[in-house]
Amino acid sequence: MSFKVGDFVFVLDDDLSGEITSISNAVITILTEDGFELDFNSKELIKQEKTNALNQNVFKNSSFQNVVSEKESKKRKQVTKKPKERYEPTFEVDLHIHHLTNSSRGMSNHEMLNLQLDTAKRQLEFAIHKRMQKMVFIHGVGEGVLKMELGYLFGRYNVKYYEANYQKYGLGATEVYIYQN
Repeated sequence: MSFKVGDFVFVLDDDLSGEITSISNAVITILTEDGFELDFNSKELIKQEKTNALNQNVFKNSSFQNVVSEKESKKRKQVTKKPKERYEPTFEVDLHIHHLTNSSRGMSNHEMLNLQLDTAKRQLEFAIHKRMQKMVFIHGVGEGVLKMELGYLFGRYNVKYYEANYQKYGLGATEVYIYQN
């Protein structure tokens, strides 16, 4: 697209428009409506026609309309959560043995504990890899062996762990906060 001094242009990636005051090689200087002179590449600008109807700029360039509609379609819709839900962890891992295997018949306590810990480690590494911030491990109450072993496991990672929400999980769950770099 060819530009000349005096053309009115619109900046693609910003809410700016103005009049071209100078052109030097590939750098185009525009004077904005606020009185600032700014430099842009020609690929960042679209020529516009200015009309005096109510002192507004009216854009009659179809490529401009295409760019605007494309940018508006890419805007993400924000999902609103209730204030209390914002702080609730979204990723839960249930470590009860009947959720991890079809049958625990014939498994020793040691084998069941190792299966639970391997699952916890795998899920924790998955959450770290996916850059999740919080998760909950549901371990149950029992004698506290799994809870204690989970504490040793979490100590090897850059995480903070504490009792999960009592109203939701009771005493049998641990919430993990993952520090991201």
